[in-house]
Order: sequence, then structure tokens, then C-alpha cells
Amino acid sequence: MSKVVIIDYGAGNVRSVKFALERMGITPMLSRDAPEIQSADKIIFPGVGEASSSMKALENYGLIEVIQNAKQPFLGICLGMQMMCESSEENNTQGLGIFPLPVKLFAGGAVKVPHMGWNQIEALKTPIFNGLEEKEYMYFVHSYYVPDSEWTIAKASYPTPFSAALHKDNFYGCQFHPEKSGTFGQQILKNFIEM
Repeated sequence: MSKVVIIDYGAGNVRSVKFALERMGITPMLSRDAPEIQSADKIIFPGVGEASSSMKALENYGLIEVIQNAKQPFLGICLGMQMMCESSEENNTQGLGIFPLPVKLFAGGAVKVPHMGWNQIEALKTPIFNGLEEKEYMYFVHSYYVPDSEWTIAKASYPTPFSAALHKDNFYGCQFHPEKSGTFGQQILKNFIEM
């Protein structure tokens, strides 16, 4: 059985990710302890909240370099994915720099912010989406987005196209919440755990 650690730095959706994995018969550890995280087979980095205070929490727990230097499969969810980027327009925050990408605020009178609810994802790449069809619906809650890029492995639109998921080396990110996206979200978590 692989050791799955969820980084617990005070982010909002840690418990819902834990419950989603438990429904799959996996017992993850919640930890902010660097050696514990480094010894994991798989790392999940959830996040709901505000970027600058979340980065500060990572710094306080001594986790910035732990994350940047992770070699095992690593999955950032929502704010977790955004913090893996270079910078965020949310309070002008410096990110972890794993993806050399900016995080931008949805702008313009045509769209309500936050983008909240079910939206289709498409242009799916990499085995993390095995078993999913194009245009499956996933659950999103976010005011900031990562633009489409060479690291984009799934897209959504609101109405601007944006990165619904990213991949670089051992690092994956989902802007949507797989733990709240029903059967298809669970399939993504299963694919990640089985990597």
C-alpha cells in the first residue's frame, strides 16, 4: 500500500480530500512535518483560501523547499495548483515557481467572480485522465486562473480558456476539485494514486 500524505498547512479542503481518499479505501496521513512528507509515495497539496497567507503558512512550517524538491508524484488542487505557479495577482504573491506561469484574476463585466459550479474540461492529456471522456463536468470554485500554456493538460472556459489542469515532471495540478467532482473526480484521484 503506498503512503499518501496530504499537506496540512491550514488550507480549507484538507478534510474533503481525506474523505474522498477514504471512500476509495486509502488511508492518507495529514501532515505538515517535512520528513513525513518527504517519505511519502504520493503527495497531495490541497488549498482553499488566499494565496499570500497560504504561502506565509508554508514558509512558517518550513515546507517551501520540501515542495519544490519533491521527487514523488505530487498533486496540487485549486489554490494548491495556483501556489505551484510563479506568481499570483492575488495580493501580488510570489509562488513556488514549479510552473513558470502567472495566476490572473478573472476580469470583465461579463463574468461573475468567483467562477463557481460545474464546468466541462477538454483537451485532456496524460494518464491522470485515463477513463475520462472529453467534456466531463468538474466542480470549480475560484476567482483566479492560470492561462493556457505548454504545461496545460486540460482546459476549461469561463468564457476565456484557462488551464483546468497542469503537468510538469512529477508535478500535477487541478484547478477544479476532484474530491467534489463525483465519479469522474474520484477516477482522477485513483489514477494519481496508481501512478
